[in-house]
Amino acid sequence: MGLKINHKLINNDVANILVNLCPFKAITYDNFKLEINAACKMCKMCVRQGPTGAITFEEDKVETINKDEYKGICVYVDYEFGSIHNVTFELIGKAKQLAKVINHPVYALLIGHDTDEASKQLLEYGVDKVFVYEDELLKDFDMQRYTNCFEDFINKNKPSSILVGATNIGRALAPRVAARFHTGLTADCTKLEMKENTDLVQIRPAFGGNIMAQIINPNHRPQFATVRYKVFDMPKKVDNPTGSIEKIDIDKKWLKSDVTIISVEEKPKQLDISEADIIIAIGRGLKNKNDITMIEELASLLNATIACSRPMVEEGFFDSKHQIGLSGKTVKPKLIITIGISGAIQFASGMRNADSIIAINNDPNAQIFDVANYGIVADLYDVVPKLIKRIKEDETYV
Repeated sequence: MGLKINHKLINNDVANILVNLCPFKAITYDNFKLEINAACKMCKMCVRQGPTGAITFEEDKVETINKDEYKGICVYVDYEFGSIHNVTFELIGKAKQLAKVINHPVYALLIGHDTDEASKQLLEYGVDKVFVYEDELLKDFDMQRYTNCFEDFINKNKPSSILVGATNIGRALAPRVAARFHTGLTADCTKLEMKENTDLVQIRPAFGGNIMAQIINPNHRPQFATVRYKVFDMPKKVDNPTGSIEKIDIDKKWLKSDVTIISVEEKPKQLDISEADIIIAIGRGLKNKNDITMIEELASLLNATIACSRPMVEEGFFDSKHQIGLSGKTVKPKLIITIGISGAIQFASGMRNADSIIAINNDPNAQIFDVANYGIVADLYDVVPKLIKRIKEDETYV
């Protein structure tokens, strides 16, 4: 949509009226040529109050699709080194909830090699059908080959919505596939809802986490969304799986690649705070880097993992693998103790789904108390040493 100048109606008098009419000085007239520049705020005053027809506002033609042609909610299976990432199962659980609203089947798309056991495992979580692309050339993740398989699956099966885990592979693959279908993708969704007309409501923080944006894609299919690990709950296995497995043949020309994979090595396992059952999270209330030893002692007594807010990474207290929040990890532990953290939404969005939240902060108005189950308004340098002493005295921790 935009403003269109009818140059046949433009003369010196009309141009002067339009130039003087624009409150943003976005209309210029030089060398007998009228132009609208980037300062335009689309207020349309030139259309409403200017000479009739000199400038008009034209809306883009809205594409319409037959949504009935698209059926099913598909979960891309993050499968690597012979195992399925747990985010896949979380997304299957969510897909089943969304599918109930519109009475659609739930699909799983599995691309790889030696996939028999993985296929059976997916059925155990209630998937209606597992679509499998199986080939020796798909053993290792190759962007070009995997994208081609993904595209082939969509063309043949026309799913309405596709959910992808926001892992390294998912974040690389989903945008590329979405681009091939000229459709939208919402990254790092924190909530998903389904309308009865099959529009997927994709909810995620925006503007630095200050608002929650609701995004829909009403005129394109399929709808793509990526979701981080630990955002949704892990579903229970079904007692009597009734789903089926379909292996799809793909033309070998689609398995050609411009990249030659020489070798693939699994990285040594690093700290993953997303997997922790108990977390102690540290914020700017910690005054000195040497005071981390106090926190480490508490963590050792509770068998907890240490995490932090973003400022602690920026100040060099911790590296980024410890960070919780929109620009860090999403966690869902059984217990999290936040110490000296104000609780801005950027941090809270990454931990608010914990089973139990204990907050320690000397500011009674700190935002962290809005999400905490238990709050202690006190200086951490008073509370933590007493807590350590109390735990040591308790025989159940000895």
